[in-house]
Amino acid sequence: MRYVTLVQLFDHPITQKFVKRSGMAHAIACAYHAFRLAQEHDVDPDMATKAAFLHDIGHYTWYRDGQWDYQLYKEYDIHAIKGAERAHKLLIRLGEHPRVAKEIALAILLHTDSYLPEGELELKPLQYVVALADEADEEPGGEHHYRTIADERARQMLGELDKIVEAAI
Repeated sequence: MRYVTLVQLFDHPITQKFVKRSGMAHAIACAYHAFRLAQEHDVDPDMATKAAFLHDIGHYTWYRDGQWDYQLYKEYDIHAIKGAERAHKLLIRLGEHPRVAKEIALAILLHTDSYLPEGELELKPLQYVVALADEADEEPGGEHHYRTIADERARQMLGELDKIVEAAI
């Protein structure tokens, strides 16, 4: 049973503010990649698509002299930490099952190792799928965060993905 849909997430003001800031087109592309990868890795497609859609909800905009500074971002960003907290709170507010909200938050927390100390980290399958989905849509210099999509098209694509996920579970 799905408690919260991707369209419900999209419609929430928190998502509109923070996911748009980090790239709505990227978030939607990652959700689609996550669905495909979830099937390949025997992962719950509902959790995978939600986690991938929200994976960058914690981004901060790193600017220097009025311009985006990718080096500052790479050196100091901890968006996965902030994003895990923000996504968890949003999911709980919308009525997501607490266990699912926690698993999604953990996948967001671990979708990148950019803020972690050097070493190996063994990811659970959901966490691995979300990391792969993000990597599948990355562009050099963070350009994937700047692609745009109209709200109507974004909502339509998420509605279609909701139907696909529903049919798969």
